Amino acid sequence: MISNTCKYAIRACIYLALEENRNKIIGIKDISKALNIPTPFLGKIMQVLAKNKILRSVKGPNGGFSLALSPKQIKLMDIVNIIDGNDFFNSCLIGVAACSSEEEHCPIHPLYSPIREQLKKLFEEQDIESLAYEIHHHAHKVFI
Repeated sequence: MISNTCKYAIRACIYLALEENRNKIIGIKDISKALNIPTPFLGKIMQVLAKNKILRSVKGPNGGFSLALSPKQIKLMDIVNIIDGNDFFNSCLIGVAACSSEEEHCPIHPLYSPIREQLKKLFEEQDIESLAYEIHHHAHKVFI
């Protein structure tokens, strides 16, 4: 559904939201260690999010990242669009080119289309703040 890269981006944003103090810069090594994601790979992901104004990036020995927006403003769809694009929400499940048309569609389209729309709505509505809240208040230890 979404790439591992996108999953890492979402997890990193949640981690930063859990740190809550928006002026606090967290080093890439600390984030990568906490989330068990290789530092160079995570660094590239974080730079893409910073370039797209989701994160704030500070260079130098005391550098790192923080959220550039309120966690409430960052929707999952924002991250998915930046990292993966929106093809998943607009393409045929089995790769039939004409599937987007109402007249011509693949055999699974009538079953899959409503599910895809529900997923799209979930990603458009779900924000980083609510996910961080859920983790913090319900002690989801599996996150980290």
